[in-house]
Amino acid sequence: MTKPASSPKSFESAIAELEKIVQEMETGTVSLEQALEHYQRGAGLLKYCQSTLQAAEQRVRQLENGELTPLDGAGGKEDAA
Repeated sequence: MTKPASSPKSFESAIAELEKIVQEMETGTVSLEQALEHYQRGAGLLKYCQSTLQAAEQRVRQLENGELTPLDGAGGKEDAA
């Protein structure tokens, strides 16, 4: 049996664990029960990663909506036509 599912410490640790799960499953040496446990854990990690990325995307959108200034010194003017 595997250890009880827990939340990953970070996005990066979740990705690393997903990669490990994929490698183990690709070897074909895990039992059916282990494969099902790996699949379940992987699905949970995937959901965690997707929600983390969505939150980061939302944060970037908030920053772009008025809090960020252009680095090129253009003063926010995109078209000078």
